[in-house]
Amino acid sequence: MDKVLPGLTLAICIVLMARLLMGETRRWRFDAAARRFWHALRRRTLLMWHWRASKRAAARAAEDAIRRARQKDGGEWDGNVYKPKSFRKPPNKLH
Repeated sequence: MDKVLPGLTLAICIVLMARLLMGETRRWRFDAAARRFWHALRRRTLLMWHWRASKRAAARAAEDAIRRARQKDGGEWDGNVYKPKSFRKPPNKLH
């Protein structure tokens, strides 16, 4: 770490010095490329962060669904299909 931080600082200083020596058009292109790179890096980092969170949420939801399906509270199984009692409709009354 003692050599990485000074090396990174030196690299940033060289890039900024080169940017100062560029003409206006090349500086504009360089800045645009740097912004694109920064946005792409930020987007990938956020996607990776949210991917882990969504994976955990999906695993939690699957565990909850499995737990609810294992409980025998008011439904019947027809093979591998579960039919809860709450889906049954009352019979239609004729007027």
